[in-house]
This record gives sequence, C-alpha cells and structure tokens, in this order.
Amino acid sequence: MRNFEKEYLTLAIGQFKHFKERAEKGIQQITEDELHWRPSEESNSIAIIIKHLSGNMHSRWVDFLTTDGEKSYRNRDLEFFDDNESKEHLMQIWEEGWKLLFNTIENLKAEDLNKTVFLRQQPLSVLQAIQTEVAHISYHLGQILYIGKQIKDKDWTILSIPKNSSKNIKQKVSSVSADLRYLFPFLGEEDFLFPALSLCPGTRAAHEQR
Repeated sequence: MRNFEKEYLTLAIGQFKHFKERAEKGIQQITEDELHWRPSEESNSIAIIIKHLSGNMHSRWVDFLTTDGEKSYRNRDLEFFDDNESKEHLMQIWEEGWKLLFNTIENLKAEDLNKTVFLRQQPLSVLQAIQTEVAHISYHLGQILYIGKQIKDKDWTILSIPKNSSKNIKQKVSSVSADLRYLFPFLGEEDFLFPALSLCPGTRAAHEQR
C-alpha cells in the first residue's frame, strides 16, 4: 500500500508543477494592464485569480497537518478586490504561495495520506485535502488561460495542441515512439504526449501494473 501512496504524492507534485508552468506560460503573454482586464463587471481579472490562489495557498499549506486549512489571518474577501497591483508584486505573492504548497507536499510521508486534517472545521483526509486543491487550482488555471485568450485573441500562443494539428502531433509521436519504446517499454501510447509526467520518478511501477 505504501507504494501506492508514494506514487500518489509523486504524481500530485508533478500535476501541481504542470499547473504552475502552464499558468505562467499564459501570464507571460499578458501585459500588466491586461492582468487587470475583466470580461464583465462580475467577472474576475487574472490579477484577482492570482491573488485568490496565493491567499488560498498561504492559508491551506501553513502548518497543514496541525491547524485548520482556513486560517484566522486570511481575508478572503480582499482577494477578490483588484487594486491594480504591479505584475512584479502579483508574481511575487504567486511564487510565495506555490513555495508553501511544494514545501509542504514534498515533505509529506506516505503514512501521512491517511491522517485527518480540518478545513473550515470539517474533517478530511490528507489525500482528500490534496485532491481538493488539485481541483481548485485546475479550475482557476482554466479561467486564467480562457481570459488570456480572450484578451490576446489571434496573438495568443496556444499552450496545448492547436486547432487542426492533432494529425501532425500523432505523426510526430509515431516517429519517435519506436526509440522511446525501446528505452521505456512500460510506457503507453498516451504517455508520449506527456512524457514529463509519465517519466516522473516512481511512475514505472504504476505503468507496469495497469
């Protein structure tokens, strides 16, 4: 069972790194003024989403195993107020939040996954808490990329497979798969599209057992 738990932690860390990298590739395309653009009065800007995710991570991942994930010092309402912070400041608090998340999760042990933590006084397992954060961050990552594409339109650099390019991607995968299969026989077809995640340390056992 411990092998599964170690594998889960490795995959979760890899997924969070993917989220962070994907968001930053989108944010890099946006100017400081554009970070504060909102599709409508009731919508959030990318700046607000950055503040919210940072506030969330500062609350969730400080003293994760011993205190409630909703800290008394957090002012969640302020996270949704855009007061035109600089891009430099926004990226600073972004990095600080991610540092807390990674420092905490990378130091968890396999046996910690079944421990109970609290979020707004509600008990949940450590594994559930991590999955809650995976879902939360992926939700807001989609918003960041969607808003960015609305702003830049045709100037937006696609971060996944561009339209009408799936056939070309499959051909490229096929052209390199023979060599990779020789080196990594445990990989499946889908793994060649996302080799960075598939080749994370510890993933081989999971692939061999599927």
